[in-house]
Amino acid sequence: MVVVGGGFAGLEAVKALRGAPVDVTLVDRRNFHLFQPLAYQVATGALTPAEIAAPLRRVFRRARNVRVLMGEVTGFDLDARCVLLRPEVEGAAPVPLTYDTLIAATGSAYSYFGHEEWRPFAPDVKSLESALEVRRRILRAFEAAEVARSDAEREPWLSFVVVGGGPTGVEMAGQIGELARGTLPGDFRAIDPGRSRIVLVEAADRVLTGFPPKLSERAARSLEELGVTVKVGHPVVGVGAEGVTVRRPDGGEERIPSCTVVWAAGVTASPLAAALGEATDTEVDRAGRVAVGADLTLPGRPEVLALGDMVRAAGKELPGLAPVAIQEGRYAGRLVRDRLRGARTPPFRYRDKGDLATIGRAHAVADLRVVRLSGFLAWVIWLVVHLAELIGFENRIVVLTRWAFSFFTRGRGARLITDPYEVRSDGRARAGVLQTNRSST
Repeated sequence: MVVVGGGFAGLEAVKALRGAPVDVTLVDRRNFHLFQPLAYQVATGALTPAEIAAPLRRVFRRARNVRVLMGEVTGFDLDARCVLLRPEVEGAAPVPLTYDTLIAATGSAYSYFGHEEWRPFAPDVKSLESALEVRRRILRAFEAAEVARSDAEREPWLSFVVVGGGPTGVEMAGQIGELARGTLPGDFRAIDPGRSRIVLVEAADRVLTGFPPKLSERAARSLEELGVTVKVGHPVVGVGAEGVTVRRPDGGEERIPSCTVVWAAGVTASPLAAALGEATDTEVDRAGRVAVGADLTLPGRPEVLALGDMVRAAGKELPGLAPVAIQEGRYAGRLVRDRLRGARTPPFRYRDKGDLATIGRAHAVADLRVVRLSGFLAWVIWLVVHLAELIGFENRIVVLTRWAFSFFTRGRGARLITDPYEVRSDGRARAGVLQTNRSST
């Protein structure tokens, strides 16, 4: 069998098949599994990339029936039961992978609602690469403000806009607030990072719309305590090098000058979902998700399962969260094992254990369905759950140590600006020079 995607769904499916009488080939464009819920902490210097990522070959090094391949799937031939793989090697020809069972779990990406021209000015934190780019932009903004010659020139550099009031947007805005007001004060001489303007904009009438209204209100209050300005009911209508334009509830437009914009609004399924939909004449919704049956298989193709953010399961719109993908991955592994034994597998059923979101240091909200919490206790629950889901014992220990150090000292040890080298006209490399021209962002 072939599993496409090493995210939560694909990883759990393969883990469920370790030791089973089946040969598994796991394919991913990256050689690591990323714990995406903590990518925003890499973007704000709280954690390093290696602490939230685990090499796939290391994860499955003891599973002798699992093979890991690094490459990009370019298409499917479902009639021939074949996946076309383009290896991550320059000049390599596509490699066909045949299968008896195919599990597609290629995830999703952030949607810019038809405005791809906004993407260069507002990177997201969905991938490790984009999280590092966000970190670079945030830290360079403070450096640019330090050398600015006037308050008017400095203001856009010290203004940060986060688009999207979901869990990622709320967590990102809170982390920038803690960075500016808790970590950086005292590091600069010409500026006071604590006076930075941080704006969270959301098109809906409240943040964290997936949570009960009271928890949304508490989250908004916690953000305001961190110095974050929350603008709900303000859809974004423009993003550029000079800032963000939003539409106010009264219909007018407001320009927010900013050199650093982070995107955390809306998602769209992987393009491979549309490819599977076209190959099976299956419906694909507005978010690009392909419809699958109650057993997560494509209509008329019981040998093809699709999981995670790229699917709409049995007509139900499940949230694009890690717990959903994890449960679907485990279910897929169980389904394959049951088929090998000739046993029947009941339909997939998502068990909703609640939602968690952290706002900042010792502040979080938790909707555990049976009880709703906010503040320190919710934050502790958030810590425990995320540590438990991290891949690798070593990563759990290191992350716990970093969080403890950050809690008691407000320090962030990963505040590194990683910048590619510029090449001079004579062909020699030199370190990139920071420009205070806002259009250079």
